Amino acid sequence: MAGYIKSISAVQLILLAGLFGNLEAGTQPVQMREVTVSAAISLKDAFEEIGTVFRQRNPGVKLVFNFGGSGNLARQIEAGAPVDVFASAASKDMDDISLKGLLAANSRKDFARNTVVLIKPVNSTIGLGSLKDLLRVEVKRIAVGNPRTVPAGRYAEQALNHFQLWNVLKEKIVFGENVRQVLDYVARNEADAGLVYSTDAAVRTREVKIVERLPAESHQPVVYPIGVVNGTKEEPSAKAFVDFILSPEGQKIVSQHGFIAVNPFR
Repeated sequence: MAGYIKSISAVQLILLAGLFGNLEAGTQPVQMREVTVSAAISLKDAFEEIGTVFRQRNPGVKLVFNFGGSGNLARQIEAGAPVDVFASAASKDMDDISLKGLLAANSRKDFARNTVVLIKPVNSTIGLGSLKDLLRVEVKRIAVGNPRTVPAGRYAEQALNHFQLWNVLKEKIVFGENVRQVLDYVARNEADAGLVYSTDAAVRTREVKIVERLPAESHQPVVYPIGVVNGTKEEPSAKAFVDFILSPEGQKIVSQHGFIAVNPFR
């Protein structure tokens, strides 16, 4: 064996070294670009499907979703959380970070709209037909998002004020920290009624029933903006995700989840 090793020329040693070096390099995993997307929790189902399709189109990009109340997500970004893309359920929360210079220039786009609905547990025997029926003595607990941090809660407060009901119903209102928590309260019969987005109610049709769609004039328009967070190290991939949301394919998925798409698609 020693004699065999001695017989290998210098040139052969160099070639062997190069071969083993290439084999070793070939076993290294491909470096993935990780994009963190903070999004309103009402977008969870739609964005998870969009994420699956986007990753198929962009195999070098890993998406990490962070879902929650839009107001809380905005505060996290303001505090320096490592977020690349922000999608809000209201213009206000996007305005807040934009005014603080936390959005990349010209990256903000509206991509969807929604409606607010009054719901009750599917097995409820309380006769609810409109917001005014929330005054009934049988209605003990009304679930609403916290208006300070949950856009759905702000829309609910506006609508109840529009009908001069907010102050009258205050003692009955139970606040949720995001719209899906409000949905849970009603689905589990922990609240007699709740105010959520129509897209949320559609997720739990076996447990909740839509009583009324709130008139559009009773609250501000439910608009979903999306934008790239300023200073992201993954700006090209972040912009690619935003572009995909606004593409015909992305808008079709948004629409299939009950949202009103803002861009036409075929």
